[in-house]
Amino acid sequence: MKSLGDFGTVAPNERFALAKIEAEKVADLIESGGQVRRKIETVADACKDYLREKPNKIAEGVFRRHVYDDPLARVKLDKLRRHHLKEWRKRLEDAPAVISRRKDGEKRVRQRAHSTVNRDMAPLRAALNMFLAPGAPGSEAAWQEALKPFEKADKRRLLYLDKAQRRLLLEHVEDDAAPFIRALCLLPLRPGAMASLVAGNYDKRTSELTIGHDKAGGDRRILLPAAAATLFAKQVKGKLPAAPMFMRSSGKPWDRNTWGDAIEKAAKSASLPKGTTAYTLRHSTITDLVSAGLPLLTIAQISGTSAEMIERHYGHLARDAALQALGELAL
Repeated sequence: MKSLGDFGTVAPNERFALAKIEAEKVADLIESGGQVRRKIETVADACKDYLREKPNKIAEGVFRRHVYDDPLARVKLDKLRRHHLKEWRKRLEDAPAVISRRKDGEKRVRQRAHSTVNRDMAPLRAALNMFLAPGAPGSEAAWQEALKPFEKADKRRLLYLDKAQRRLLLEHVEDDAAPFIRALCLLPLRPGAMASLVAGNYDKRTSELTIGHDKAGGDRRILLPAAAATLFAKQVKGKLPAAPMFMRSSGKPWDRNTWGDAIEKAAKSASLPKGTTAYTLRHSTITDLVSAGLPLLTIAQISGTSAEMIERHYGHLARDAALQALGELAL
């Protein structure tokens, strides 16, 4: 039991109010586990506190790019209304998405896709949910309605390259990019996860690759087949464990700008479909695995995504394969 203090020197008519304030402070201290709770006043405060509770590089990047320098950041939580977030969302939708930045500094941009808007709104919605209850539907207090995701925004990636086209891409890619692009053709990893690999992530003795930097969260291990094992063994040879697995000729690891330019240039040289990207290779390898009949859960674990997402985007291929297999049972 904690004493609220001595109020003997305070006028009798003020004692109750002061005691109430002190009692509320003690209650807050107990609720927060005995630590003094930081005062959360603005949207920016909510975002920073959210990151303290749930550290997340993706959310941190979204807040840095789209919240902290925006007028929304200074809005008091108790004054936050639907129109504040509708205006913020409009600014987000109007902000062009950077595709890549060339060496001379020129940015290439495109209109922000609905799926990108949905992903960028999700961290802010999660942060505000920690401190605000949903407002009455249809009212200005219904802040949550302004952050409602676009429906059916995550469309299937329709551009598929078959194995012959992927070989053609590799024939036209520059030498320093070839190992990185080949790895994307051999494993259905996100390009960012592939680029973040270091030599210590691969164990030559067991042919196991540990992926430790991905949207999927915690580390996961993949047992590599012979072709991939040969490539990765060559990449780690003579490198210290912390050295980048795939390095550019400059000695730096690949990033979205450099791998994007390398693939775009090779695809154009090979007369492959416009819009061929690193994610085209991920989509193509996942498509092949599904068509080969590998269980969707296994594919999800290898590629670092949810079984639900694989089912949503590739389930039709599994059903087609099942129909074909059943058809072959005919006598």
